[in-house]
Amino acid sequence: MPLSALLPVAASVLTLAAPPAHPPAASLLLGLQDSTGRITTVTLDCHPAGGDHPGKARACASLTTVDGDFDRLPAEATVCPMIYSPTTATAKGHWRGKPVVYTHTYGNKCAAAAESAGVFDF
Repeated sequence: MPLSALLPVAASVLTLAAPPAHPPAASLLLGLQDSTGRITTVTLDCHPAGGDHPGKARACASLTTVDGDFDRLPAEATVCPMIYSPTTATAKGHWRGKPVVYTHTYGNKCAAAAESAGVFDF
């Protein structure tokens, strides 16, 4: 068989042997449970930003500034209604190789979004 006939086969084998794309540096499952018990969840991947979080770029930027430490997320200056409707936010997954398990109860859904710099804004 001539060498020119083997080139397409060799190229195909090399393509299959290529290493897989790097997984995201962070992969999180975020949840919000309202006072009626209704639960909403989204996924958030960072570096690169992905998942079904509606504000994934903003949420990843906020988490990057605090190196994934949810307790250090800065509160944003937002006017929220003064209606007490406890909303429990959860995060599970990993941030740059470290496991993440976070739970915090906010006064309402607006407060959860504002006090988490948009991470829990969904």
